Amino acid sequence: MKKILVIFLGVLIGGCGPSQSMATLITVKDQKIGIDTKNPDELLTVNGGIHAKEVRVDLDGALAPDYVFDQYNGQATHPNYSRLSIEQLQAYVKKYGHLPGVPTHEMLSSNGLDLKKFSLTLLEKIEELTLYLIEQQNQIEILQNTLEVHVPSHWKNSTDKSAENTEEKVEN
Repeated sequence: MKKILVIFLGVLIGGCGPSQSMATLITVKDQKIGIDTKNPDELLTVNGGIHAKEVRVDLDGALAPDYVFDQYNGQATHPNYSRLSIEQLQAYVKKYGHLPGVPTHEMLSSNGLDLKKFSLTLLEKIEELTLYLIEQQNQIEILQNTLEVHVPSHWKNSTDKSAENTEEKVEN
């Protein structure tokens, strides 16, 4: 299969017009193929950009972060997962300067980006953010209901009149 891939790449590159010779462009080392690199470190290593209309990454058993919603829905959650309270999250971000579980700039610079792992981490953070927003909306509604119960009726009338005056000014 690897030989077929090398031949295919050779024909593809050779058929694209003047280019470097195959010997300098493609390297096969330790059953790994490199394009424009002498030291491929994965099954296929490309030193340069890759253009594609679509990229699909197989999860191969990776756990999608739906576990974020388990505790919210009253279910047991993944044993290695715990969502921080908003106060704990704020303290973490102040202390470390990044979200928990998200690699730092230094880590990404030195180790690169694992697309599958990073995409799942981002999805986990989006799902957590959704739960924080739901909780915040619930708190807003409780505060609105409390305010409606405790605001004296004459304040309500005066605020209603000021709203009407504002509407009249906008219309004029």
